[in-house]
Amino acid sequence: MEISKKEIEKKLDLVIQKLINLDGPENEDELKDKGESIGYFKRDFGISEWDWPQGIGLYGLMKKMDVQGTEEQIGFLRDWFDKNLERGLPSRNINTTTPLLTLTELNEKLRDKRYEELCLSWADWLMNCLPRTKEGGFQHVTSANGDRQGVRLNENEMWIDTIFMTVLFLNRMGHKYQNEEWINEGIHQVLMHIKYLYDKRTGLFYHGWTFNERNNFGGVFWCRGNSWFTLGILDYLEDFKKPLNPGVKQMILDCYRAQVTALKKLQAPSGLWHTVLDDSESYEEVSGSAAIAAGILKGIKLGILDDSFKPCAEKAIKGILSNIDKDGTVLNVSGGTGMGMDKEHYKNILIAPMAYGQSLTILALVEALRCCR
Repeated sequence: MEISKKEIEKKLDLVIQKLINLDGPENEDELKDKGESIGYFKRDFGISEWDWPQGIGLYGLMKKMDVQGTEEQIGFLRDWFDKNLERGLPSRNINTTTPLLTLTELNEKLRDKRYEELCLSWADWLMNCLPRTKEGGFQHVTSANGDRQGVRLNENEMWIDTIFMTVLFLNRMGHKYQNEEWINEGIHQVLMHIKYLYDKRTGLFYHGWTFNERNNFGGVFWCRGNSWFTLGILDYLEDFKKPLNPGVKQMILDCYRAQVTALKKLQAPSGLWHTVLDDSESYEEVSGSAAIAAGILKGIKLGILDDSFKPCAEKAIKGILSNIDKDGTVLNVSGGTGMGMDKEHYKNILIAPMAYGQSLTILALVEALRCCR
């Protein structure tokens, strides 16, 4: 990669420090008034809350330590989990599962009985208590905005986010404890999400599917939504201790290659992707672009993608680096995005510094560092 390792490391450290110290936006009161229609969710700011934006950040910190062979953030991670356990956890749902992806790995180092019991009980909850759609899909239950103990059921809906937020954790736990039931359920969920969210015509993924209406809502190819598959699916496959059925693995990889081939064609000259991937009039969005870049870099590193994807990945990293402010703030990040019935819904979501913007940029830069080694 032409970009220097020193430049990536410098920007990465800035982004991490900003994540740890990220506050809400200055115009927060104004955003509250407009609410969810423009993507305002209080949980998306800062590092303290137990939810998916913070969970992605913790995962990035763990990945950084793995790549650099350090344990510099171990104390921070332990304090984060301990404070949340002391405070009391929010409702269990798809998104609040995300921090456990890091906790399973952290506990390999710390061997804390509390952490292990929490991970085991949560995996059991996913198997036996999480609401299911028709055909047994993980229903995309999320936190209720402003209510830590509340949930939004999204009845009979599957969203592409679930693969990263929940299936990665269940699969990792299945391999850790040699639990075939958990592993097989993870496979089932990945195939269910491909079956209902993958668009055979384009190779891209829709944001969601509803069994109630039997459609993909607005049929929109949303950038950050697609990025959850690009980012997460290779981590999912990499966690297998026993070989996955070759036919199933090949099908998953075929979908991954088809998706990144389509994404490569849709990349903007800046190196980023538009928030509605196939609408060049929609704004370019950094968090989804960062996750896509991370997934493409990993594919190249593993030999799943050929060298023709290297210019695309390098261009993406350059675009991301140019959107990191001097204090480490990741710019041009879209707000929380519920399911939309048309492209305008996605195009009207606010842009503001978000915890997951910092978090996904960490993951992209960590993968860029791997390529510099």
